[in-house]
Amino acid sequence: MGTNQSLLNREQQNYAPADRIKYFDIVLASGQGASLTDVEGHEYLDLLSSASATNVGHCHPHVVEAIKRQADQLIQYTPAYFATKPEVALTERLAALAPIDGPVKVAFGNSGSDANDAIIKFARAATGRSYVVSFTGAYHGSTYGSISTSAISLNMSRKIGPLLPNVIKMPFPSPWERLAHETDTEFSERMFQEFLRPFTTYLPPEETAVIEIEPIQGDGGFLKVPEHFMNLIYQFAQDHGILFAVDEVNQGLGRSGKMWSIEHFPHVHPDLVAIGKSLAAGLPLSAVLGRAKVMDALAAPGNVYTTAGNPVTTAAASAVLDVIADEQLVERSARLGARAADFFNQLQTKYPVIHDVRLYGLNGGLEICKPHTDHPDSNTATRLIQRIFELGALMITVRGNVLRFQPPLVITEAELDRALQIIAQAFQELEAGRLTGPVPQLGWN
Repeated sequence: MGTNQSLLNREQQNYAPADRIKYFDIVLASGQGASLTDVEGHEYLDLLSSASATNVGHCHPHVVEAIKRQADQLIQYTPAYFATKPEVALTERLAALAPIDGPVKVAFGNSGSDANDAIIKFARAATGRSYVVSFTGAYHGSTYGSISTSAISLNMSRKIGPLLPNVIKMPFPSPWERLAHETDTEFSERMFQEFLRPFTTYLPPEETAVIEIEPIQGDGGFLKVPEHFMNLIYQFAQDHGILFAVDEVNQGLGRSGKMWSIEHFPHVHPDLVAIGKSLAAGLPLSAVLGRAKVMDALAAPGNVYTTAGNPVTTAAASAVLDVIADEQLVERSARLGARAADFFNQLQTKYPVIHDVRLYGLNGGLEICKPHTDHPDSNTATRLIQRIFELGALMITVRGNVLRFQPPLVITEAELDRALQIIAQAFQELEAGRLTGPVPQLGWN
């Protein structure tokens, strides 16, 4: 079979560097639940869930059985021409689950990226307007539309422009923008004035098609939008006939302790929702859920993909929805997430490098800074994830200095306790001065 390094050496001869963010030198061979095994037989607790793409865990028996059963019948026929039973069933289920008022329709894609592209297309078609508004810190994907609305890494615009025109990025109300002693309301209203500035100087509201936002930014650092700010921008959209879209690719399907992260904002009712990643347990399937009137505005082949919504991926997605309901994973995410948050908050009292703890369900980040300051410390964060890996768990960083915590929602309580103890040991060793030597070059810029 080969060792981790021998396989990586072979791959390096042919694999484009733009396709992988470097973390650890392993080649994964198998997985079950919240556990992964590499080709050398080393086992790891997965605290990443394949970038939040395996909320129901690895190789869940119900999902595996659904895939096998459908593969015996029909693997692929393009929904661009003909329907299949699994696709029909999933369309009905997603429409019923959508956090959208009124009749809903569904459009399928292959990834969260093309789902966010589709939001642009449907919004422009429905409104007859061209401008698209997104936010700094956003990660919407890597296709040209979604990378144009993203603003998280210079490498997502460096050397690949020009990007999609008429995309305006607003400042996201991140905690780093907040002034000392500013209340939630004061902060939200100040950031809302910044949001309004383009609309009063160069961006005509009547030519703006859609505002898209992640209710909780994942790659941006696990940042939940202040509720008052969300209500203000939503009302602005309502007042000006601008569609309101939310990206649930990372944070949906129970990840945040609710089925959809937008449900943390009870007064907001989006027009369009992008989902993907965990929808089919990591198989290539995404969807846009939208108000029927909006979705009817675009005609075929305006959003057609040969393999989107194929029989195997839609069968897998229905099995995922079964597991989420039958195993009460939304409630489990909220309960175990609260337990993890309590643990991390206790760690923060012991280790001053933990500047902030932000958890929403089994989902969030530990912000690592220079002790007793708010200055990001990417080197220390990197040392920590390297040691956590050596101790048997997979954890990475976002923004360079935020430890990403997103285990599968099926993680057992014993596995969660073991993972938390691994993380605690890494911090203990850091405090004791044992994490020294060259800093590994891990993560992205």
